Amino acid sequence: MSKTRKSQTLENLIAKADGVTEAQHQEALLKTGALQSAIFNSANFSSIATDAKGVIQIFNVGAERMLGYTAAEVMNKITPADISDPQEVIVRAKALSVELETQIEPGFEALVFKASRGIEDIYELTYIRKDGSRFPAVVSVTALRDAQNAIIGYLLIGTDNTARQQVEEERKKLDQRLRDQQFYTRSLIESNIDALITTDPSGIITDVNKQMEALTGCTRDELIGAPFKNYFTDPERAEASIKRVLSEKKITDYELTARARDSKETVVSYNATTFYDRDRTLQGVVAVARDVTERKRLDQVLQENNIELENARSVAEKANRAKSDFLSSMSHELRSPLNAILGFAQLMESGSPLPTPTQKGSIDQILHAGWYLLELINEILDLALIESGKLSLSMEPTSLSEVLLECQAMIEPQAQKRDLRMSFPQFDGPCFIQADRTRLKQVLVNLLSNAIKYNRAGGTIEVRCRAITAQRIRISVQDSGEGLSSEKLAQLFQLFNRLGQEASAEEGTGIGLVVSKRLVELMEGEIGAQSTVGVGSVFWIDLNLASAPQLAISANEPLAPPHAPVQPSVALRTLLYVEDNRANLELVAQLIARRPDMRLLSAGDGMRGITLARIHQPDVILMDINLPGISGIQALKILREDPVTAHIPVLALSANAMPRDIEKGLAAGFFRYLTKPIKLDEFMEALDTGLEFAQAGSEDAVLP
Repeated sequence: MSKTRKSQTLENLIAKADGVTEAQHQEALLKTGALQSAIFNSANFSSIATDAKGVIQIFNVGAERMLGYTAAEVMNKITPADISDPQEVIVRAKALSVELETQIEPGFEALVFKASRGIEDIYELTYIRKDGSRFPAVVSVTALRDAQNAIIGYLLIGTDNTARQQVEEERKKLDQRLRDQQFYTRSLIESNIDALITTDPSGIITDVNKQMEALTGCTRDELIGAPFKNYFTDPERAEASIKRVLSEKKITDYELTARARDSKETVVSYNATTFYDRDRTLQGVVAVARDVTERKRLDQVLQENNIELENARSVAEKANRAKSDFLSSMSHELRSPLNAILGFAQLMESGSPLPTPTQKGSIDQILHAGWYLLELINEILDLALIESGKLSLSMEPTSLSEVLLECQAMIEPQAQKRDLRMSFPQFDGPCFIQADRTRLKQVLVNLLSNAIKYNRAGGTIEVRCRAITAQRIRISVQDSGEGLSSEKLAQLFQLFNRLGQEASAEEGTGIGLVVSKRLVELMEGEIGAQSTVGVGSVFWIDLNLASAPQLAISANEPLAPPHAPVQPSVALRTLLYVEDNRANLELVAQLIARRPDMRLLSAGDGMRGITLARIHQPDVILMDINLPGISGIQALKILREDPVTAHIPVLALSANAMPRDIEKGLAAGFFRYLTKPIKLDEFMEALDTGLEFAQAGSEDAVLP
């Protein structure tokens, strides 16, 4: 159908609806011709006109573009319901039926029912194109009436709502995202365990969370708009904090005391910073107030407890010092009469005439009890030193084979008296462990003595050594005694616990194993035992392996500085080295061998060193600190108090290299304090300095 025909059809419908004369109709057409042309030729609106039954009579250019049909394909053939989503038409019919309380059938009637009743009707509907695709449309429906107000048709004007719907969907998504973000932000604020407050730059509260409401006893509405300072016991300090934040940009650990509506006071730690909008315009201050009332209370309690602990520590230290002083004093007091008892008993034993058998038995009892009492005194003193933390160890590479040989020499006579066979390991090469030589011997002798004491007649004692890791070795002492039950094994290393041997003929203190355990642990080792009743026991200690003692020199440094040959008329200078570690003795011997101007004397303990010093009058003495018997510091004191040796410079050489050890040694009077491993330059320089000092002293001594 041509556009002219379409226009005439619509004109006739309009004319009939308006009930005007032909002349009037022609005049109206002239006035509205341009408008009609715009409507029918508009590609942006679909204009569909139907007759009273809904059959399409007009289908404009916009309808053709939107729906894909030509006018000829739909006019006088279908109704608008045929190009609408049938499900939506059914839903609309049901909704109108409920709304208007009348039964409305799905179909064209549902699309124009309101318009047929004179009710303005604009609704959204999905149109279906010829190719089956769909698009949302906004449809406005108008009933067309004749002069008698009878409906002669309907005009449906539709617009494609796709773009608007997409915009609306995006807006909904953005709105939802905004709501989600606001909910998330609010959730973060409300889930905070601390009170949160925001203020404007003048200190007026702009927002708070539930914790702030709980802190102040006020609602959010009551707080917003109120001055921040009003809710603290010191308003001026609170106001000053806001000003300080604005000035410094932030503030931390600022303490305030909040006062609630019910007058409850809460100490809070206040942290705040400024915040800005996206244009970096200052918006105000955001503050976090954490309740620290309990922490303050605990701090106060802790402070009071610390004072009490400090007082208790002071009392304990005084008690410990008193105990140490008492033990030291008692040791001296016990040793003095004990020395006389043992001395005179030995004189009586070897006197002339020799004692009678009865007297000899009594003297043996005196000596036996005396030596046992001396052992007990020594063990108690060792334990006291360990517990007080005053025991000093000299941890250095120690030859295990040498220590075991020395222990074997000490202990084998006791084993032979009891008809016990002892076996010691043979080493293919040097084996060094990191230990204090003297204390290691003490531990091994204690284990070997116990193996002898609690063995059976004709039994065996086997000492073994084996590596348990690449860095650790185990030394074990196995006996063939009665063994220990699991209950007794669990009670090992308990002070004064002799595991039921109190009534036996074997003497013991119940201290030796405890001291051994503490000593092994101080040497970074471990001690333990396994036992089988009727078979015997194995006691073992694990210690760290070490490299052989060596000089601390670089590969390019000569072993010793060159010295000119000694002239025949020049006397040799003498160095006395007091050291119980044979490897260290050999190392120093090699160094002195490269000095043709010197000779070396050596002593294995402090008392022998003192004796050699008095006899040979060496130019310089080199002294280890940890020695068997008396320590190097005690030996130094004896040398200083003797006019014969007081002038000799004594150099300390020790593995105790902590600053406090060096300070203690120098304070004791050592000329110099050297540490192991030996540093060649330092050693030679200290030795030369000592010799120069000795030379200067001897020259001063011969001046008139």
